[in-house]
Amino acid sequence: MTDELLIGLVSISDRASSGVYEDQGIPALREWFSAAMASPWRMEHRLIPDERAVIEQTLIELADTAGCHLVMTTGGTGPAPRDVTPEATLAVAHKVLPGFGEQMRQVSLKYVPTAILSRQVGVVRGKTLILNLPGQPKAIKETLDGIFAAVPYCIDLIGGPYVETNEAVIKAFRPKSAIRPK
Repeated sequence: MTDELLIGLVSISDRASSGVYEDQGIPALREWFSAAMASPWRMEHRLIPDERAVIEQTLIELADTAGCHLVMTTGGTGPAPRDVTPEATLAVAHKVLPGFGEQMRQVSLKYVPTAILSRQVGVVRGKTLILNLPGQPKAIKETLDGIFAAVPYCIDLIGGPYVETNEAVIKAFRPKSAIRPK
Protein backbone atom coordinates (compact mmCIF):
# COMPACT_ATOMS: atom_id res chain seq x y z
CA MET A 1 0.00 0.00 0.00
CA THR A 2 1.22 3.45 -0.86
CA ASP A 3 1.31 6.23 1.71
CA GLU A 4 -0.05 8.67 -0.86
CA LEU A 5 -3.70 9.62 -0.41
CA LEU A 6 -5.65 9.51 -3.66
CA ILE A 7 -8.61 11.87 -3.58
CA GLY A 8 -11.38 11.82 -6.15
CA LEU A 9 -13.13 15.15 -6.65
CA VAL A 10 -16.47 15.09 -8.46
CA SER A 11 -18.33 18.27 -9.31
CA ILE A 12 -21.92 17.50 -10.24
CA SER A 13 -23.61 20.23 -12.25
CA ASP A 14 -25.64 20.19 -15.47
CA ARG A 15 -24.69 23.77 -16.32
CA ALA A 16 -20.97 23.62 -15.43
CA SER A 17 -20.51 20.27 -17.19
CA SER A 18 -22.10 21.68 -20.35
CA GLY A 19 -19.96 24.84 -20.27
CA VAL A 20 -22.70 27.34 -19.30
CA TYR A 21 -20.49 28.53 -16.45
CA GLU A 22 -17.15 27.63 -14.93
CA ASP A 23 -17.11 24.99 -12.22
CA GLN A 24 -16.22 26.39 -8.79
CA GLY A 25 -16.44 23.17 -6.77
CA ILE A 26 -13.23 21.43 -7.84
CA PRO A 27 -11.07 24.58 -7.49
CA ALA A 28 -12.51 25.15 -3.98
CA LEU A 29 -11.74 21.56 -2.99
CA ARG A 30 -8.24 21.71 -4.48
CA GLU A 31 -7.52 24.92 -2.57
CA TRP A 32 -8.77 23.47 0.74
CA PHE A 33 -6.76 20.25 0.37
CA SER A 34 -3.63 22.15 -0.68
CA ALA A 35 -3.75 24.02 2.62
CA ALA A 36 -4.94 21.14 4.83
CA MET A 37 -2.83 18.15 3.83
CA ALA A 38 0.56 17.47 5.42
CA SER A 39 1.07 13.99 3.97
CA PRO A 40 1.50 13.13 0.27
CA TRP A 41 -1.65 13.24 -1.84
CA ARG A 42 -2.87 13.58 -5.38
CA MET A 43 -6.24 13.91 -7.00
CA GLU A 44 -8.43 12.68 -9.80
CA HIS A 45 -11.23 15.02 -10.80
CA ARG A 46 -14.43 14.73 -12.80
CA LEU A 47 -17.02 17.31 -13.90
CA ILE A 48 -20.31 15.56 -14.67
CA PRO A 49 -24.03 16.34 -15.12
CA ASP A 50 -26.80 15.67 -12.60
CA GLU A 51 -27.56 12.24 -14.04
CA ARG A 52 -27.93 9.44 -11.50
CA ALA A 53 -26.44 6.72 -13.74
CA VAL A 54 -23.44 8.93 -14.60
CA ILE A 55 -22.89 9.78 -10.91
CA GLU A 56 -23.07 6.11 -9.90
CA GLN A 57 -20.70 5.07 -12.71
CA THR A 58 -18.23 7.84 -11.78
CA LEU A 59 -18.23 6.93 -8.07
CA ILE A 60 -17.71 3.23 -8.88
CA GLU A 61 -14.89 4.05 -11.31
CA LEU A 62 -13.09 6.30 -8.81
CA ALA A 63 -13.45 3.78 -5.97
CA ASP A 64 -12.97 0.46 -7.76
CA THR A 65 -10.79 1.26 -10.77
CA ALA A 66 -8.83 4.41 -9.88
CA GLY A 67 -8.44 3.25 -6.27
CA CYS A 68 -9.31 6.54 -4.57
CA HIS A 69 -9.21 6.41 -0.78
CA LEU A 70 -11.49 9.43 -0.49
CA VAL A 71 -14.07 10.74 -2.95
CA MET A 72 -15.72 14.13 -2.41
CA THR A 73 -18.72 15.16 -4.45
CA THR A 74 -19.98 18.70 -4.67
CA GLY A 75 -23.45 19.66 -5.81
CA GLY A 76 -26.75 17.89 -6.36
CA THR A 77 -27.75 17.43 -2.70
CA GLY A 78 -30.80 19.69 -2.45
CA PRO A 79 -34.50 18.92 -2.92
CA ALA A 80 -34.77 19.99 -6.59
CA PRO A 81 -35.89 17.28 -9.04
CA ARG A 82 -32.43 17.12 -10.71
CA ASP A 83 -30.60 16.76 -7.36
CA VAL A 84 -29.82 13.02 -7.23
CA THR A 85 -26.32 12.86 -5.76
CA PRO A 86 -27.39 11.25 -2.44
CA GLU A 87 -29.46 8.60 -4.21
CA ALA A 88 -26.54 7.74 -6.51
CA THR A 89 -24.11 7.67 -3.58
CA LEU A 90 -26.33 5.41 -1.49
CA ALA A 91 -26.86 3.09 -4.49
CA VAL A 92 -23.11 2.34 -4.69
CA ALA A 93 -22.49 2.19 -0.92
CA HIS A 94 -21.44 -0.85 1.04
CA LYS A 95 -21.89 0.97 4.38
CA VAL A 96 -23.65 4.19 5.33
CA LEU A 97 -22.04 6.54 7.86
CA PRO A 98 -25.00 8.70 8.99
CA GLY A 99 -22.86 10.84 11.29
CA PHE A 100 -21.25 12.61 8.35
CA GLY A 101 -24.55 13.82 6.89
CA GLU A 102 -25.81 14.82 10.32
CA GLN A 103 -22.66 16.79 11.10
CA MET A 104 -22.51 18.48 7.69
CA ARG A 105 -26.05 19.78 8.19
CA GLN A 106 -25.22 20.92 11.74
CA VAL A 107 -22.18 22.84 10.48
CA SER A 108 -24.19 24.49 7.71
CA LEU A 109 -27.04 25.40 10.07
CA LYS A 110 -24.63 27.75 11.85
CA TYR A 111 -24.55 29.81 8.64
CA VAL A 112 -27.87 29.33 6.82
CA PRO A 113 -31.34 28.11 7.85
CA THR A 114 -31.71 26.34 4.50
CA ALA A 115 -29.16 23.71 5.61
CA ILE A 116 -32.15 21.60 6.64
CA LEU A 117 -32.85 21.15 2.91
CA SER A 118 -29.50 19.41 2.39
CA ARG A 119 -29.44 15.65 1.87
CA GLN A 120 -25.67 15.03 2.02
CA VAL A 121 -24.52 11.53 2.94
CA GLY A 122 -21.29 9.79 3.84
CA VAL A 123 -20.68 6.18 2.79
CA VAL A 124 -17.99 3.57 2.40
CA ARG A 125 -17.54 1.57 -0.78
CA GLY A 126 -14.82 -1.04 -0.34
CA LYS A 127 -11.78 0.93 0.87
CA THR A 128 -13.17 4.30 -0.25
CA LEU A 129 -14.87 6.95 1.87
CA ILE A 130 -17.38 8.94 -0.22
CA LEU A 131 -18.73 12.26 1.09
CA ASN A 132 -21.30 14.57 -0.50
CA LEU A 133 -20.49 18.24 0.03
CA PRO A 134 -22.48 21.36 -0.80
CA GLY A 135 -21.91 23.11 -4.12
CA GLN A 136 -20.79 26.62 -3.15
CA PRO A 137 -17.08 27.27 -2.40
CA LYS A 138 -17.79 29.05 0.91
CA ALA A 139 -20.05 26.18 2.05
CA ILE A 140 -17.49 23.58 0.92
CA LYS A 141 -14.81 25.18 3.13
CA GLU A 142 -17.16 25.56 6.11
CA THR A 143 -18.26 21.94 5.82
CA LEU A 144 -14.73 20.54 5.48
CA ASP A 145 -13.60 22.65 8.43
CA GLY A 146 -16.43 21.05 10.44
CA ILE A 147 -16.03 17.37 9.49
CA PHE A 148 -12.54 16.63 8.19
CA ALA A 149 -11.01 16.01 11.64
CA ALA A 150 -12.72 12.58 11.58
CA VAL A 151 -11.80 11.68 7.99
CA PRO A 152 -8.16 10.52 8.45
CA TYR A 153 -9.11 8.01 11.16
CA CYS A 154 -12.00 6.74 9.03
CA ILE A 155 -9.54 6.21 6.17
CA ASP A 156 -7.28 4.28 8.62
CA LEU A 157 -10.19 2.05 9.62
CA ILE A 158 -11.16 1.14 6.05
CA GLY A 159 -7.60 0.28 5.01
CA GLY A 160 -6.26 3.49 3.49
CA PRO A 161 -3.00 5.35 4.06
CA TYR A 162 -2.15 7.14 7.30
CA VAL A 163 -3.13 10.75 6.58
CA GLU A 164 -1.64 13.70 8.41
CA THR A 165 -3.00 17.21 8.27
CA ASN A 166 -1.65 20.72 8.64
CA GLU A 167 -2.84 21.38 12.18
CA ALA A 168 -3.03 25.13 11.53
CA VAL A 169 -5.90 24.32 9.11
CA ILE A 170 -7.48 21.19 10.60
CA LYS A 171 -6.24 18.83 13.29
CA ALA A 172 -6.93 15.18 12.51
CA PHE A 173 -8.40 13.32 15.47
CA ARG A 174 -7.46 9.76 16.30
CA PRO A 175 -7.76 7.79 19.53
CA LYS A 176 -4.39 7.68 21.33
CA SER A 177 -3.95 4.02 20.38
CA ALA A 178 -4.18 4.92 16.65
CA ILE A 179 -1.65 7.76 16.60
CA ARG A 180 1.67 6.88 14.97
CA PRO A 181 4.81 8.31 16.52
CA LYS A 182 6.53 10.96 14.42
